Amino acid sequence: MSDHAHDSHTGPIKTPAQLLWTSFFSFVGPIFIIIGLVYYVTSGDKPAAGAVDPELATAQRIQRVGTVELRDANRPLATGDAVYTAQCSACHAAGLAGAPKFGDAAAWAPRIGQGYEALLNSALKGKGAMGAQGGGAFSDVEIGRAVVHMANAGGGKLAEPAA
Repeated sequence: MSDHAHDSHTGPIKTPAQLLWTSFFSFVGPIFIIIGLVYYVTSGDKPAAGAVDPELATAQRIQRVGTVELRDANRPLATGDAVYTAQCSACHAAGLAGAPKFGDAAAWAPRIGQGYEALLNSALKGKGAMGAQGGGAFSDVEIGRAVVHMANAGGGKLAEPAA
């Protein structure tokens, strides 16, 4: 009976050799597995940064965060049609993302009813899927001319904003 009680308190390791192998596989084995995984992950053929054009890569890494763009303040203002063609026609010509189609009186009527200021505010600050147009390549007056151009093509009678 004492042999049975003694066996119930012993573990699976009964000899020093078993202890050595258990220690090896518990501590040393995982280290070799980690080293193998690191070698496998890092052994891929990856081009070095700037390997194609090192001068361009260096210039991109050290470029300034902000840029200054100088514009001719005395240039003539663009017409509403020119601004529409350059900036607005991509969405308003086809009616993408819920944009009212150019010349669609039914779609433009409720918008024209809100007035020029509301239309201009929507164009400058953005509305729905349309991003803000203010501060871009065109001045606020030129964006206003494009708004008037689109609204008048949709049945509005808005006056073109003066410079």
